[in-house]
Amino acid sequence: MTLRKRPIRHVLQWLIEGSRGGINRARIIDSLREDPKNANQLGLALNMEYRVVRHHLEVLEENGLITSMGEKYGKMYFLSTELEENISVYEEIWHKLRKKLKNKETRVKTE
Repeated sequence: MTLRKRPIRHVLQWLIEGSRGGINRARIIDSLREDPKNANQLGLALNMEYRVVRHHLEVLEENGLITSMGEKYGKMYFLSTELEENISVYEEIWHKLRKKLKNKETRVKTE
Protein backbone atom coordinates (compact mmCIF):
# COMPACT_ATOMS: atom_id res chain seq x y z
CA MET A 1 0.00 0.00 0.00
CA THR A 2 1.39 3.38 -0.99
CA LEU A 3 0.69 6.38 1.20
CA ARG A 4 -0.07 9.59 -0.64
CA LYS A 5 2.27 12.38 0.39
CA ARG A 6 0.51 15.27 2.07
CA PRO A 7 0.74 18.73 0.47
CA ILE A 8 3.45 20.89 2.02
CA ARG A 9 0.85 23.51 2.98
CA HIS A 10 -0.90 20.96 5.21
CA VAL A 11 2.36 19.83 6.77
CA LEU A 12 3.39 23.42 7.50
CA GLN A 13 -0.01 24.34 8.92
CA TRP A 14 0.09 21.34 11.22
CA LEU A 15 3.72 21.73 12.36
CA ILE A 16 3.87 25.53 12.62
CA GLU A 17 0.35 26.78 13.20
CA GLY A 18 -1.47 23.79 14.61
CA SER A 19 0.79 22.28 17.24
CA ARG A 20 2.55 23.24 20.43
CA GLY A 21 6.13 24.03 19.55
CA GLY A 22 5.25 25.54 16.22
CA ILE A 23 6.89 28.81 17.19
CA ASN A 24 10.16 27.06 17.99
CA ARG A 25 10.00 25.12 14.73
CA ALA A 26 9.48 28.35 12.80
CA ARG A 27 12.42 29.96 14.61
CA ILE A 28 14.60 26.99 13.64
CA ILE A 29 13.49 27.23 10.01
CA ASP A 30 14.23 30.97 10.00
CA SER A 31 17.69 30.36 11.43
CA LEU A 32 18.44 27.65 8.86
CA ARG A 33 17.33 30.01 6.09
CA GLU A 34 20.26 32.24 7.07
CA ASP A 35 22.88 29.45 7.22
CA PRO A 36 23.04 25.69 7.78
CA LYS A 37 23.76 24.87 11.43
CA ASN A 38 24.16 21.94 13.77
CA ALA A 39 21.93 21.43 16.81
CA ASN A 40 24.37 23.09 19.20
CA GLN A 41 24.70 26.17 16.99
CA LEU A 42 20.92 26.42 16.74
CA GLY A 43 20.56 26.16 20.50
CA LEU A 44 23.03 28.97 21.06
CA ALA A 45 21.60 31.17 18.30
CA LEU A 46 18.01 30.74 19.48
CA ASN A 47 18.66 30.49 23.23
CA MET A 48 17.00 27.06 23.34
CA GLU A 49 18.04 23.93 25.20
CA TYR A 50 19.91 21.38 23.10
CA ARG A 51 17.35 18.62 23.75
CA VAL A 52 14.47 20.87 22.69
CA VAL A 53 16.31 21.80 19.49
CA ARG A 54 17.02 18.11 18.76
CA HIS A 55 13.35 17.22 19.23
CA HIS A 56 12.17 19.88 16.80
CA LEU A 57 14.89 18.99 14.28
CA GLU A 58 13.72 15.37 14.32
CA VAL A 59 10.10 16.43 13.74
CA LEU A 60 11.06 18.79 10.91
CA GLU A 61 13.27 16.18 9.27
CA GLU A 62 10.71 13.37 9.60
CA ASN A 63 8.22 15.60 7.80
CA GLY A 64 10.57 16.53 4.96
CA LEU A 65 11.05 20.20 5.81
CA ILE A 66 14.76 19.93 6.55
CA THR A 67 17.58 17.57 5.61
CA SER A 68 20.83 16.74 7.34
CA MET A 69 24.36 15.80 6.47
CA GLY A 70 27.01 14.28 8.72
CA GLU A 71 26.85 12.36 11.96
CA LYS A 72 26.45 12.91 15.68
CA TYR A 73 27.40 16.37 16.98
CA GLY A 74 28.72 17.54 13.62
CA LYS A 75 25.44 16.81 11.84
CA MET A 76 24.44 19.90 9.88
CA TYR A 77 20.86 20.81 9.02
CA PHE A 78 19.59 22.49 5.86
CA LEU A 79 16.19 23.46 4.49
CA SER A 80 14.83 20.76 2.20
CA THR A 81 14.51 21.49 -1.50
CA GLU A 82 10.73 21.17 -1.16
CA LEU A 83 10.60 23.80 1.59
CA GLU A 84 12.92 26.12 -0.33
CA GLU A 85 10.64 25.80 -3.36
CA ASN A 86 7.60 26.58 -1.20
CA ILE A 87 9.09 29.17 1.14
CA SER A 88 6.28 31.63 0.33
CA VAL A 89 3.77 29.15 1.80
CA TYR A 90 5.87 28.93 4.97
CA GLU A 91 6.13 32.73 5.18
CA GLU A 92 2.36 33.09 4.80
CA ILE A 93 1.66 30.60 7.60
CA TRP A 94 4.35 32.04 9.92
CA HIS A 95 3.09 35.59 9.31
CA LYS A 96 -0.47 34.49 10.11
CA LEU A 97 0.65 32.84 13.37
CA ARG A 98 2.68 35.88 14.46
CA LYS A 99 -0.35 38.09 13.79
CA LYS A 100 -2.55 35.81 15.93
CA LEU A 101 0.00 35.89 18.75
CA LYS A 102 0.26 39.67 18.59
CA ASN A 103 -3.54 40.03 18.73
CA LYS A 104 -3.68 37.63 21.67
CA GLU A 105 -1.01 39.66 23.51
CA THR A 106 -2.93 42.87 22.91
CA ARG A 107 -6.15 41.34 24.25
CA VAL A 108 -4.41 40.09 27.40
CA LYS A 109 -2.87 43.53 28.08
CA THR A 110 -6.24 45.28 27.75
CA GLU A 111 -8.15 42.86 29.97
